[in-house]
Order: sequence, then C-alpha cells, then structure tokens
Amino acid sequence: MTSRYASDPQTPVYDVVGVGFGPANLALAIAIEEYNESAAPDDRLTAIFLEKQPVFGWHRGMLLEGATMQVSFLKDLATMRNPTSRFGFVPYLQDRGRLVDFINHKVLFPSREEFHDYLGWCADGVDHMVNYGIEVSAVRPATGAGADADGRIVEVDVTALGAAGSGTATYRARNLVLGTGLVPKLPDGIESSERVWHSSEFLHRLDRFPEREPRRFVVVGAGQSAAEVADHLHRTFAGAEVCAVLSRYGYSPADDSPYANRFFDPEAVDLYHGADAAVRDRLMDYHRNTNYGVVDIDLIDELYRRSYQEKVRGEERLRILNTSRVEGLDQDADGLGVHVRNQATGVTERLTADAIVYATGYTEPDPRTLLGELSDACLRDGDGRLSIRRDYRVETDPSLEAAVYLQGGTEHTHGITGNLLSMAAVRAGEICASLVARRTAPEAAAALA
Repeated sequence: MTSRYASDPQTPVYDVVGVGFGPANLALAIAIEEYNESAAPDDRLTAIFLEKQPVFGWHRGMLLEGATMQVSFLKDLATMRNPTSRFGFVPYLQDRGRLVDFINHKVLFPSREEFHDYLGWCADGVDHMVNYGIEVSAVRPATGAGADADGRIVEVDVTALGAAGSGTATYRARNLVLGTGLVPKLPDGIESSERVWHSSEFLHRLDRFPEREPRRFVVVGAGQSAAEVADHLHRTFAGAEVCAVLSRYGYSPADDSPYANRFFDPEAVDLYHGADAAVRDRLMDYHRNTNYGVVDIDLIDELYRRSYQEKVRGEERLRILNTSRVEGLDQDADGLGVHVRNQATGVTERLTADAIVYATGYTEPDPRTLLGELSDACLRDGDGRLSIRRDYRVETDPSLEAAVYLQGGTEHTHGITGNLLSMAAVRAGEICASLVARRTAPEAAAALA
C-alpha cells in the first residue's frame, strides 16, 4: 500500500499504530480485520498494535472463581457492531464446543474466567497485527519527510522498547490510537508491598503469600472489586477474619434497571457529546451508581447472609467496619498495623493484619505524557482536559494533521462508556470508520467528527 504522503523509504508507514492491546484496541483490530476482508486492496488499512505484556491478558489478578461479568455476553467485542461477526461470543462458544451447554445454562452474564478465554480467542484471531513484549516509550513527529508542503505533521514516530536486551524499534504512523488502559490507584502515601496490595494484583499476590494460616485481612473499598475480594478471602481462609472498611453504611447495589441502562446505549453517546459541559456533569452525577462504587445485589445479599449467620453462631469472621476510613499503617513483628477510624464516633482501632487490600479503583493515564511535544498541538477545554471529537479523535491545531484517537480518557466528552467494555464494539467501529475516511476520502472524514 502506498502512502498519501512522502515518507522515509527506510521506515514503513502504518495507517494506524495502536498503543496497548487490551479489549478496546483488540475490538479495533477486529473491526479493521473485518473491514479489510471486504475492502479493495488499495483501500485496506495497515495496522500494528504494541503491547507490553508478553501475551494477551485482561485483569488476570481478579479472575476470581465464580466471579461473573457485569455486562451481557451480547456486548462482546463485535456483536453490537456486526451481529454476524465471526468474532462474536456465540461463534466462540461454537468453536469451543460449548454452545448448547451455554444455552442450557440460561445466563446472560458469563463467568469472568470464560470471558477472558473468549478475549484470548479473539486475540489469537488477529495476532498478525500485534507485537507483544513491546513498551512504547515516546511519540514524536516523524523524522525525514514526515510533514506536508505546508509544514503540518502528517506522520508520527512511535519509539518502543523490546523485551530485556532486545533494543528499540520505531513504528511510523499516520494515525495513533491510545488504548493503554487504566492505572491502579492507591491512597496518597501508600505504596504496594508484600503486605499492601491493590486489588488489580490480588490473585498474583495471594499466590505468593507466605502465610499459610493468616489471622486477619483488611479490605478497603465499597465497590464490586472490594466485595469480591472480601468474599474470596472469607471463603478461602476459614480461620481468618476479614474486615471490610467502608466509608458508607454498607455496600450499595448497582442500578442495572432497563431505563438506567440507556446511559450505556450507543445513542446516549451522541446526546452526551452534543450536550454542554454542565449538562454532561449532571448526567454523570445522576448515573454514577450504574458503575462506580456499587456492587451486584446478589453478592451483597450473600455477604449479608454470611455475616448474619456468624452473628447467630457468635463467631464473627466477616466484619463490616462501616462509616470508617483507614487513617494509617505501621508494621511490627506481629504484622501490619492498620489504624481504622470510625468517622461517626471518632474512635480509632488498630487492627493487626497479615495483609491489606486496597480496592480503591483506577485513574486515567494522562495521554499528554506519552505524546510529548505533540501535546502542544492538542486543544483543551476550559478545565484543561483534552477536547475530543465525536469519533474519539483529539482536537488539534492545524500544525498536527496526523490523528490521535483515545480509547479511554473520554468520559468527560463521551460519557461513562468511554472506558467500559460494554461499548467496545461500537466504539471500535466508529474509530475504524473514521480511519477509513481519512485513508480513502480525507475530505469526508470531517463529517465523522
């Protein structure tokens, strides 16, 4: 395929380089693969995705036995974009020989373990587009002939570090898609250690945990991950006390009612993106309880049932320390000291624990850090956040013609689905359509913005 722009002949130019290969960019790779299968040879997109993990993996640290997905299997990586896609969850079941068994199971929400296997199955289907064990270190304007006659940057160089000792490589792109995922968040002043864990690394830490008969665990947080961790520890270590520290009275159920779920519809993104900032903020406040700091009601009921039965027996192992916060940590010969303060009474209790798990969520990485000098060309809103077009492309000044798309970090412009799996297929289709327009009909690309 020839480039629309003159480029350094020593460096091949891709239509798109994707940074990260989690479910979001995997869905994009699938959309590109299916587009290329039906496109004329000269119109096909060339793409490469760079992933720092050695193999595909998604939240492996929370693949807890019995944990289920919180979205329907129909919201897989392809079906909502293309119901006949060979990359849908139903074709996966057929390929694995479990379609009839799954139908008989009568569930909409598969186990997290099964869905992870589905994602890996999809990744295997597009592995010719992925380089694993590659960590992107910098993005900069392309050297040589990476600008057009007007001096605009039309191509960018992506510098990546290979596995230990394998050196660096440069990938040149007309379009960049950032899908690096979220970053685990710990409270200020807290660092991960042998006894201090973030929920994202939970199973990995537990596998290496030296205590065979732990006495006590502390779990901090009020969302789904916190409840799942508390549940798993309580079931796994029959002799250990599990103290769940919540700043509220207890776990709150997720609002997954049909009307509230319209906030996750593709059409909702159009409305949200077209609304002014004040309206978007109000809508987010109204519907935060569909996703943030909430727990499936079945799990809430199960934890409450267990806690109540223990009170009946007079041997309480699952303790819900509500209206409380962890004020500090210390360590001595007996283990980790966790200082828990009840906000209502002001009383502080020191708990000696074998480990503390912070299920305190994630933050969005700032793409401007990776973009380096290119970030100067990226436009911002009144609050200093990146301005994002409807097609998930960063708004830039005229000096940057090469496009930067975001898979994540768009909640302020596209709503709650900007980071979520539930819109991965549709979002990927929209980005793919924008890439195709820029590749085959640049003058039409503006209509997708």
